[in-house]
Amino acid sequence: MNLALRIARKYFFSKKKKNFINVISIISMTGVAVGTMALVIVLSVFNGLEDFIRSLYGSFDPDIEIVSRQGKSFVLEDQMMERIASISGIGNVVKVIEDNAYVKYRDSEMVVKLKGVDGNFLEDSRLGKNIVEGELFLERDQKMYAVLGRGVQYTLNVNHLNDVYPLQIYYPRRRYSPGINPAQSINRSNIMISGIFAIEKQFDLNYIIVPLEFARNLMDYDNHITSVEVMVGNISSISEVKSRLKETLGENYHVLDSDEQHSTLIKAIKIEKLFVFITFSFIIAVSAINIFFSLTMLAIEKKKDIAVLISVGASKKLIRRIFINEGAIIAFTGAFLGMLTGVLVLLAQQQFGLVSMGIETSVIDAYPVKMRLNDFLFTAVTIILITLFFSSRPAIIASKSNVIDNL
Repeated sequence: MNLALRIARKYFFSKKKKNFINVISIISMTGVAVGTMALVIVLSVFNGLEDFIRSLYGSFDPDIEIVSRQGKSFVLEDQMMERIASISGIGNVVKVIEDNAYVKYRDSEMVVKLKGVDGNFLEDSRLGKNIVEGELFLERDQKMYAVLGRGVQYTLNVNHLNDVYPLQIYYPRRRYSPGINPAQSINRSNIMISGIFAIEKQFDLNYIIVPLEFARNLMDYDNHITSVEVMVGNISSISEVKSRLKETLGENYHVLDSDEQHSTLIKAIKIEKLFVFITFSFIIAVSAINIFFSLTMLAIEKKKDIAVLISVGASKKLIRRIFINEGAIIAFTGAFLGMLTGVLVLLAQQQFGLVSMGIETSVIDAYPVKMRLNDFLFTAVTIILITLFFSSRPAIIASKSNVIDNL
């Protein structure tokens, strides 16, 4: 152990220190501990929410989505589809036609997102565990069927067991010349219901899934599609598959991974996390101001000791290091206790769900948390910088102590 740290430890644990200096040091340590604990917990909650959103949307969204850079729809030739499917790591490829449509069921009506998918969609089993009523199929006995979100079911007051009343789906005709009868400007198709899914409000209130051919005929899309959904066999290879798809498709298409498909929401969470980190860092800094006062009073109390050290050959650098180490002991002890307490609270939250969401209809009961090493490292670096900032001035003052006046 170096001399500066040894002397700093002696000062920190000394029983001869005046009570008010001890009190200020304890207050500083407690403030840093509470701030550190709160910062670690809040950052871990944001991590948990971010991962939860990814897993929630993963039940509906593909690993990779291909859309056109220009226009809403595009034509993807069979040869290109074969080249996409042949890329190593790709598990499944689904053609999609998606657009807003007007839906009517008996006396109820609403606007929905109509998503037409080809037969490969069911091979992914993305919705298999989310079916809450009926079954998951889109074609049976040469008839087409639709799968609805639970919110759509409630809005339209749909009874999926009723095989008499179909959904009536309307879409503006793409190739229409104005004429006498306005009804000719609208395409209408009927379809029966096979099942109801429940994932999350955004999907449940908006989506109806139908066979690709049904959507194509209703919307007059011919051989056009709006996107291609790609499922990757190994999650760890998504970035590699994405790079290969970009090389294969060229500059005319966007290749979006799961985060990019919901970039606005993910960015919002990360920005909130950043501002929370900055806010709590300021709180820790305010708590650490007491370190400045504690070290300043310690320097005043230890003027004679400092003069003796300088008289026997101690350098000003050594004196500064003593007080910086003293501040580091106060701050790092508080930081360690705060991190330890934070980890224990997070482990308890993971195991027992101590803090619930407080929403009866919530998908999960308790706040999700996830600890990441980077959060602990950034917190430690922040505390180091704060400690150096508030310890440097008292250390400089102590190193300038006048030997003759204090002996």
